[in-house]
Amino acid sequence: MPINQQILLDNRPTGEAQASNFKLVQSETPALSDGQVLVRHHFMSLDPYMRGRMNDAKSYAQPQPLGAVMQGGTAGEVIESRHPKFSVGDKVVGFGGWQQYSVVDATQPGSLKKVDTTHVPLSHYLGAVGMPGVTAWYGLVKIIAPKAGETLVITAASGAVGSAFGALAKARGCRVVGIAGGADKCKYVTDELGFDACIDYRQHPDAKSMSLALKEACPKGIDGYFENVGGYIFDAVLSRTNAFARIAMCGMIAGYDGQPLPLANPSLILINRLKVEGFIVSEHMEVWPEALAELGALVGSGKLRPRESVAQGIEAAPEAFLGLLKGRNFGKQLVKLI
Repeated sequence: MPINQQILLDNRPTGEAQASNFKLVQSETPALSDGQVLVRHHFMSLDPYMRGRMNDAKSYAQPQPLGAVMQGGTAGEVIESRHPKFSVGDKVVGFGGWQQYSVVDATQPGSLKKVDTTHVPLSHYLGAVGMPGVTAWYGLVKIIAPKAGETLVITAASGAVGSAFGALAKARGCRVVGIAGGADKCKYVTDELGFDACIDYRQHPDAKSMSLALKEACPKGIDGYFENVGGYIFDAVLSRTNAFARIAMCGMIAGYDGQPLPLANPSLILINRLKVEGFIVSEHMEVWPEALAELGALVGSGKLRPRESVAQGIEAAPEAFLGLLKGRNFGKQLVKLI
């Protein structure tokens, strides 16, 4: 059995996460029992939600255990199988974590899924045609529930969730406005992803300036908002919402280091009769087949062209993750392991 390199959560961060919070170790991969599958990971997914789980605090999920492999999505290949439904060479996605190999109990429903890489690259199953894509789909379809002609806004527009959201929203006849960091990301959002406009938050560092930029980009106001960031951008968006606007609360990355994120004017929720709903996509597995079918078709037809930032080697994962939290990635952040 192969030697497995793994990254553990060694200690919890205080304030900003640091590379010293992680520890790289080696271990022997155990022999398989009946029903188990050995997967060699080709790609690891890095996602903002992982920062929240590093804290020992009440949240929607249990904290990442200390001394255990960092949890996260993986895509790879079966190299040994003792389960009748999986064969050597099958391409699969699962939740193998920050390690080169994982032993998966394939008898557990949903623990491992075979994927077709004929038209969709394997890595995309961790992004546009995976959890981030379904996250965008659920927030858009089930919470915002847009009508053709409405104006929708999303933060982190150039990332894995944002790019999928743009393609899905344009397919429904909406005006779509992104918010992203930097001229290059904004150009990608409009020129390649097909958004109608993109606002560079680095040029608008406070709520007043951002509100004015939103007024220009959204002359008819905002009907739907997909929130990934929080902070002053949320305040600015609230100031531009139309009556009965819908807000899908997906992430609050501005607060992941532990500081509170107060709202400047929460009375706007009442004044504009807003619907504000938080969601965790893993609690809605019933929609995944429908969402993945639409997302796969968008990628296969070229209507969704997701970009990826790829770090090389497992030892690069901590710094790539810290960069993701600061917006240094361009598109979906992955670690390539082969």
